[in-house]
Amino acid sequence: MFETNPLKNLLNDKMKRRTFLKWSSAIGVPVIAGGIGTKMLVSKQEETKVVKAKEAEKIISTCSINNCGGRCVIKAHVKDGVVVRVSTDTQQGGDLSTPPLRACVRGRNYRSLLYHPDRLKYPMKRVGKRGEGKFERITWDEAIETIAKEVKRIGDQYGPESRYVNYASGQSWGLHGGKNAARKLLSLTGGFLNYRNDYSSGAGNIATPYTYGTNNSGSSFDSLLHSKYIILWGQNPSEMIFSTPYREYLMQAKKNGAKIVVIDPRYTDTAIAFADEWIPILPTTDNAMMDAMGYVIITENLQDQAFLDKYCIGFDGAHMPEGVSKKESLKSYLLGEKDGVAKTPEWAEKICRVPASKIREIARDYAKAKPAALIQGWAAQRQAYGEQFMRGGAQLACLTGNVGKLGGWAGGTGYWSRSDIVYPFSYENPVKASIPCFLWTKAVEKGIELTAADGLEGTDQLKTNIKLIFNMAGNMLINQHSDINKTRKLLEDESKVEFIVVSDLFMTPSARYADILLPGTTFFERYDIGMPWCFGDYVVFGEKTIEPLYECRDEYDVFAEVAGKLGLKEQFTNGRTTLDLVKESVDRTRKELNPNFPTFEEFRKQGVYHFKYDNPLIGFKEQIDENKPFETPSGKIELFSKALWDMNQHDEIPAIAKYISSWEGPEDPLIEKYPLQLIGWHYKRRCHSTYDNQEWLEEAAKQEMWMNPTDAEKRGIKNGDRVQVFNDRGSLFIDVKVTPRITPGVTGIPQGAWYTPDKNGLDQRGSLNVLTTQKPTPLAKANPQQTNLVEVKKA
Repeated sequence: MFETNPLKNLLNDKMKRRTFLKWSSAIGVPVIAGGIGTKMLVSKQEETKVVKAKEAEKIISTCSINNCGGRCVIKAHVKDGVVVRVSTDTQQGGDLSTPPLRACVRGRNYRSLLYHPDRLKYPMKRVGKRGEGKFERITWDEAIETIAKEVKRIGDQYGPESRYVNYASGQSWGLHGGKNAARKLLSLTGGFLNYRNDYSSGAGNIATPYTYGTNNSGSSFDSLLHSKYIILWGQNPSEMIFSTPYREYLMQAKKNGAKIVVIDPRYTDTAIAFADEWIPILPTTDNAMMDAMGYVIITENLQDQAFLDKYCIGFDGAHMPEGVSKKESLKSYLLGEKDGVAKTPEWAEKICRVPASKIREIARDYAKAKPAALIQGWAAQRQAYGEQFMRGGAQLACLTGNVGKLGGWAGGTGYWSRSDIVYPFSYENPVKASIPCFLWTKAVEKGIELTAADGLEGTDQLKTNIKLIFNMAGNMLINQHSDINKTRKLLEDESKVEFIVVSDLFMTPSARYADILLPGTTFFERYDIGMPWCFGDYVVFGEKTIEPLYECRDEYDVFAEVAGKLGLKEQFTNGRTTLDLVKESVDRTRKELNPNFPTFEEFRKQGVYHFKYDNPLIGFKEQIDENKPFETPSGKIELFSKALWDMNQHDEIPAIAKYISSWEGPEDPLIEKYPLQLIGWHYKRRCHSTYDNQEWLEEAAKQEMWMNPTDAEKRGIKNGDRVQVFNDRGSLFIDVKVTPRITPGVTGIPQGAWYTPDKNGLDQRGSLNVLTTQKPTPLAKANPQQTNLVEVKKA
């Protein structure tokens, strides 16, 4: 079984090799003379030389590629082969063409992550039942041999569609990583089952193109410096770090006089820092408020009618697709001409609890302020009908003519990108079959039963269920996927998934379900280049600052060795190391994309490169200013989508964005049994589930549930009490924070806490997905993890 005392393990292992150890007071862990991880046989005289040898402290600029929206500059202070401390970008604000890239509280903790005593140290294999967490140490040769054998066996026995690289990873937007290494290996040996979409903006990714033809509906952040009015609807960049410079631009926009309104069930850190006004709203009811805002705009003749007539399909009866009744238009719906229900602010107030007077005020302000930006966060589209939320925001942007305008914002998913580098590590999967990523557990259990109605693409029918899973640097196997109890039982059945490989830094809840468990490296221990998700005009050099600790290895090197066992190493690496990939990326970026990009040595020295532009990027500027067609079937903005209409599922997949009463929402009869809506959010102390075992960050932000004083008083609950939160899917225990910063009737648990069950299987840490459902959204088949009804009682 895995020995959990890291000091004892390290001492025993190294003493067996007669390796000299010294104690470093700087980091509080044993350090091998000559650098951690170096094996040395030394004489007494050599020992003395090594101990006396002191190198000057070096400051090495590097970059985390953890799955955070930001990319900050991390400066590792290295002495004698040890990172003794970290600092960050010291540049001051002022010139927003080169904004400061300062680390948040998570980034300040990176050294503690690097040297945490619970780091996985060597490869292991499972020796108990899957999920028990019982492992024994093996050699790298045995791990690589076993993986190669199982990849071939399962591929030969079941076919390539049986092999799957799980969605989600703690490594994101670097040049290389475990997921792509696993995919390339499988591509070279016949292929694997593909997935599409993501958990972050899954509903929006599918819905927004039905309006605009693309998800690239955002504008660069410098465009906000020209905004007069900004609505942040369900977006919290102060905590989740949507992009490192984003907050600098919001701050300057506010200084420039923009009014900022935050609409959110919680009074978030973003509301505290930036908002002139916070509008609390019930989860799943956003479209009711959006509909009512639209009603006010058109009944008070505040809409940009010229914009709607010229660029849009479906606003009124005069602009409908051929063969569709005029009464199906957006205007007809808002006025209630077909269903008899006018979407007035009074109608919406009963649903979303935002006062009718406030809805009118915001609608008027948004319509009259020119230009105005309505920016939608992705949390609110992670609900039962999240597609409607994303199209609804775009709808309001069109009603007010804020599309294609400097300082405006088109709403929707809001991707934007104008800066890029070359990614030289690539693969081509021979298998064309693809599933929505949220349905991977269904593909384990009923893969051969999936149809196009479930989102299956590239084939009429899968030939097999998933039998092999690579889960690289991610916690999606258990922790981050919905309905943990259901998923856990599925993975414990070894007749379903026959082989699971996990790589990670720690024994996460997902790592406990590995058959082969690999110790990965941190960004300090490898070369890379970091890009900020899709949002930002900069790129950061990832310098390798120390050699990998213990027996940890980068997944690229591991899968190169696996490929070697299968006679494919040259095809896998093309003779390149990870450092070679970085150099190739820089050279090709200079030649193919940007002649002003620095050379490798220049980039390495600078640590960061800022792309410079004369003007902001404005979403759909060409379509509006130059009358270029939108990428929709009609060539116009489709407020009414004929493609959605033709699906003939109008109750759940309407052709116009509209409010749909949600299952497990405030109007669901189930609320009599479970009267509280439960939401989650990206917490300042975690990046998804990464860092949950970091003690310093627990001090910065405790894992606790938020509850409004009104709801707490009804249940006899006081601030700091231990409570039980439960529904039909599961039960967890957590401490409670009683606060007016959350809407009555709503509770909130920060997402990402590690699932920690007691002997009875009851979670003690507050892992939100014990309570969430695997029922997907109707159009995108995306995750609905903000749609939950629960009850809470004092423990």
